[in-house]
Amino acid sequence: MQITGKTKLLGIIGNPIEHSMSPVFQNSAIASLNLDYIYVPFAVEKENLQELFNTFKAVKIRGFNVTIPHKENVLPFLDYITETAKIIGAVNTVWLTENNQWHGTNTDIDGFISPLKSLDKNWANITPLVLGNGGASRAVIVGCSELGCKEIKIVGRNLDKLKQFKASFANTTLKAEISIYTWDELTDLIPHSQLIVNTTPMGMYPHISQSPLTSSQAQLICEDAIAYDLIYNPRPTLFLQQAEKQGAKIIDGSEMLVQQGAVAFEIWTHHPAPVAVMRESLLQILN
Repeated sequence: MQITGKTKLLGIIGNPIEHSMSPVFQNSAIASLNLDYIYVPFAVEKENLQELFNTFKAVKIRGFNVTIPHKENVLPFLDYITETAKIIGAVNTVWLTENNQWHGTNTDIDGFISPLKSLDKNWANITPLVLGNGGASRAVIVGCSELGCKEIKIVGRNLDKLKQFKASFANTTLKAEISIYTWDELTDLIPHSQLIVNTTPMGMYPHISQSPLTSSQAQLICEDAIAYDLIYNPRPTLFLQQAEKQGAKIIDGSEMLVQQGAVAFEIWTHHPAPVAVMRESLLQILN
């Protein structure tokens, strides 16, 4: 692809940004459809966000992704955010409208539920067990609610933070009931859980020998359970290896990454995302 003065700009902002896989599969998608776009990573400090937004508007960037630590930091600079993003309290996809306004949404939900929607499950009868109560878990909770889960169990280290976390959903449109548990209650919860989701960074490269579950806890996973790890490097994580040994179905974070990116791609370009191309290019790098 040749870059010219007509090439439209897309990107991703974060700090650090070197680890991001999004440029790999987004540019592969652009090339496969022969579109005149380019997707570029930008490292930016929090104190420079206003200047960044001004610059992006000046050069009329079509849109960009937002990653750690700016998913919440960008909210004051947006003219409109979707109801989904409001519930999560974070934005990962931004675009510039024709009337020069910044709009934002969160496609992490779409990414998270995509591999789950293809499973033959009555989600109303499944109570997910979510490990961790950080920013990543918010999209998981909203996604599980959208699937039809009526109750979601959240496990965290600090009871006060768990209470604040639960309270933050009080005045939203979230339909599911949230139950909170401390980490020392985890062992009793695992045997009754058909969907266990790790939203913590435990097990992420380079700490590949870590898992949110001890070996004895992992042995309590039901063989018909689903173990889902938002981490995509390594593939699979130790947590997923533990779950697979018990006969559980495992899902890693690579599909979530691709699917959330595919939704963003369609928002920006108005073209159907070539998901297979995006997936293949990502897995080639990860493998």
